[in-house]
Amino acid sequence: MVFKIWSWLNMRWPLSALIRLSMQEEIPGGSRFAYTLGSCTLIVFLLQAVTGIFQLFYYVPTTDQAYNSLLFFWTQVPFGWLVHGLHYWGAHAMVVLVCLHMARVFIWGAYKSPRELTWLLGVCLLVTVMGLSFTGGPLPWNQKAYWEAEVGTSIPGSIPLIGDWVKRLMRGGDVLGQLTLSRFFIVHTAILPSILLVLIGAHLIAFRMFGSVGPWIEAHRERSGPFWPDQVFKDALMATFIVLTLTGLSAFAPPPILGPADPLDISYQPKPDWPFLFLYQGLKYFPGKLEPIGTAGIPILLILLLIIPPLLDRRPERNPIHRPRAILCGLVLAGIVTALTLAGAFSQSGTTEVSPPPAATPARQTTPSSSQLGAQLLQSQGCTACHKVNGAGGTLGPDLSSEATRGRSRDWLATQIQNPKAHNPNSIMPAFTSLTHQQLNSLLDFLLSPGVKVAPQPVKPAPVSQAKPEKRQKPSSPPSEVAPAPPAASPPSTHASSSHKPAPAAAMIGSADRGADLYREGCASCHGPRGTDQVPNPGSQEGKVPPLNPIDQELFSTDPQIFAEKIAAIIQHGSVPAGPNPALRMPAFGDSNDLSPQQIANLEAYILRLNGVDRAQLVNPGMAPRTFFLLAFLLLAIPLLFLAGLYRCLPTPPSHPKQ
Repeated sequence: MVFKIWSWLNMRWPLSALIRLSMQEEIPGGSRFAYTLGSCTLIVFLLQAVTGIFQLFYYVPTTDQAYNSLLFFWTQVPFGWLVHGLHYWGAHAMVVLVCLHMARVFIWGAYKSPRELTWLLGVCLLVTVMGLSFTGGPLPWNQKAYWEAEVGTSIPGSIPLIGDWVKRLMRGGDVLGQLTLSRFFIVHTAILPSILLVLIGAHLIAFRMFGSVGPWIEAHRERSGPFWPDQVFKDALMATFIVLTLTGLSAFAPPPILGPADPLDISYQPKPDWPFLFLYQGLKYFPGKLEPIGTAGIPILLILLLIIPPLLDRRPERNPIHRPRAILCGLVLAGIVTALTLAGAFSQSGTTEVSPPPAATPARQTTPSSSQLGAQLLQSQGCTACHKVNGAGGTLGPDLSSEATRGRSRDWLATQIQNPKAHNPNSIMPAFTSLTHQQLNSLLDFLLSPGVKVAPQPVKPAPVSQAKPEKRQKPSSPPSEVAPAPPAASPPSTHASSSHKPAPAAAMIGSADRGADLYREGCASCHGPRGTDQVPNPGSQEGKVPPLNPIDQELFSTDPQIFAEKIAAIIQHGSVPAGPNPALRMPAFGDSNDLSPQQIANLEAYILRLNGVDRAQLVNPGMAPRTFFLLAFLLLAIPLLFLAGLYRCLPTPPSHPKQ
């Protein structure tokens, strides 16, 4: 049957001729593992295409469903973890392989005449792959994805003349939203893959026109080796190694859970993915009016540096030893990019220390008239367009009536008003540098004045134990764990009432790492650093604050969804311990809007992790990840190693002298 199908196809399409043309190719100098980088890049691209198509069957490109749909695919769909992991790690592998392939071509001098077009097409392939990496980052619409989109679309805004137009084109408006995600989705799944396919086809045709350049030593090029089976075997060996590596990373180092996008959580300090860290770090050296040099000048310069080698270096010599200037320039460029990437990776995002100007350290003298002037300034300067004050105003920024704002130091608030990028380089808040010394004082007086009416906020009681909890500043509203109970006797209920509606956060899979930060800042003073401390609670039946590690068995469940629903309900609606008059009670952080659903989801994920339950546990994995990797290794690696040994035992075919 197979032979008949093959014969039918071969009569109507020259399959045999194409295979014979590729398999009978003679490689100057013989086969080498260095030549496998191009074929491995092609294999990974095909893997990316297949895994991407599978995810399209479940992914919903909307701001309210993108994160949850991707997490559903990962946890609920059989082998969804594998498909998503291969796509995630394959994206990184694509960038690495393309860069290594271009480095190999540069060292071999394979960009010289008559192969200039092959090199230029390779540069276009690199730019397209970087574009795929950039546009794919925001698609999960998690916390990192949102801020990557915010930073990535803001960078072109400083380009002279066309910057604002480019930024609006990328975002689909002035701010991030559904149009932003839709445009990134279309570019990533339709436009760039189509361009990449055309470039790959043109690149292969240009390569086949002149074949492999071979080694740079003339004596080694005198003899050649066959593409089949020598080079094919090396390609298959390296491709198998890469696929197994990606599978192992998917099984043992799955993509991190970063929590759903929360635009109001300004405490998150974003960094781009590693392929763009060099640009991120380079922008820091061009502040103020020099910013266009970093945003437009550096990328254009790098592309030009990649284009000019075949245009300037026209000598036929390809030996790196005899091309010291070209090799030195390549090493310097690679060294600069590597150094900037490492510096960006280890730099502390958003923690730049900037000394406030003299006006930023006013005396701590508050008068009623000064506070009233500050309230007027808050309106006249347009602050309430983004910030809510006393229950009225915008929602783009933090609530200025919250305990978090009032808990800030005077100097911190002054610096935030005059230079918000000092605390967060990616802040979209404008710098109010035109305020006079008196106006700044008045504004600070109002923000820090007890006369500012705030919504009911839970107040941390003084700890009963002798050890005082460490006080830390937090950019967003910290979740206080307990508050003074009302004078009347509390209802005899330990947990949130079952009559409340389910917490919206229960349907989300939050980030345990982000939840750990929230817990450390607002919960650890009463529950202990890891939920083990037992703070006294006079008047309650238990006489202490319930521990979280281990948690009450009535709340615990091995099912992460059930466990999360119980925890989210308490954080959302609060609870009052049983007893005649408990001094401490759990506030309703969600109902009072002190915590967003995203923050509650992060907190619940951390509490689950404290109790040994993974919020992102694979409900229907198809096969346990580690078991699958072991099986894949047995089915792929061992047979391939056996064939490698057999191949080595076979007599070496005679090489052919160059005609």
